[in-house]
Amino acid sequence: MALPTVMVLPMLIVVAAGIYYIYNEIIQYMSKSMVKNKVVVITDAVSGVGSECAHHFHKGGARLILCGASWDKMESLYDTLTSGADPRVTFPPKLVLLDFSDMDSMPEVVNEVVECYGCVDILVCNSSMKLKAPVHTVSLELDRNIMDINYFGPSTLAKGVLPAMMSRRSGHILLVNSIQGRLAIPFRTSYSASKHAVQAFFDCLRAEVEEYGIIVSTISHTFINAALPSTPPAKPQGLSTFGVRPADLANEIMRTVSRKKKEVLLAHPIPWVALYLRSFFPSFFFAVVAAGVKDSAMAEQMQ
Repeated sequence: MALPTVMVLPMLIVVAAGIYYIYNEIIQYMSKSMVKNKVVVITDAVSGVGSECAHHFHKGGARLILCGASWDKMESLYDTLTSGADPRVTFPPKLVLLDFSDMDSMPEVVNEVVECYGCVDILVCNSSMKLKAPVHTVSLELDRNIMDINYFGPSTLAKGVLPAMMSRRSGHILLVNSIQGRLAIPFRTSYSASKHAVQAFFDCLRAEVEEYGIIVSTISHTFINAALPSTPPAKPQGLSTFGVRPADLANEIMRTVSRKKKEVLLAHPIPWVALYLRSFFPSFFFAVVAAGVKDSAMAEQMQ
């Protein structure tokens, strides 16, 4: 007996949703199997995204090297990961103090990271410092600090692990960057400049090391909103109008490692439209952005 026409569309939606669910489960399983026994470095493991990544990689059987500026927080994360973990399929993480604002310590940090296992298979650069302020109020010292954390730190660490990767002709370097590395907006001058710089560095690096079998990936996301609920209504790629959840970004990092994608833009439609306007209609884009600044200034004066 043929199904009524009115039932066809709902059934197609249910079938499509089921296929999509199964596909995601397979991808997650493959992501975990891809990192088994791999040496994985996370530069800011104690952040929301870093902690989520640490849990994913640890469950997948990776040999983790967790970095961060707070030893107490790293020890707490270590205890969380190892508590109840099966030693037959997981490895206790190694901890390395890392503070990109102290560039003088970077040679020692690079040596310590490499000496943990003798090599690095996957480097996840997710450290970041944010700043929102009018340009004339930002000091040169603050400019330099942001460039150290957002550009010089990740690029220095990437260069430090490259020789071993090149000699082994394998490796994956992944930069977790902001969409402001592609799209500059007002009152983020120093932050956006640092994100543009690091984006350009990793784009150049990708071409230089491809012949050695090294993958370089960049994930450009909208702002991270840790206040979002961990289990909201389903949205494509876990996106929200109010930013991206750390758990969703961590899942995208795992997918990027598994699929060896070179570039990912994790954003809702508005940033996509803005990027399109910036590329093809720059004069219109500049006018819209300038009008937004004027409106905000007028609103402040009226308060």
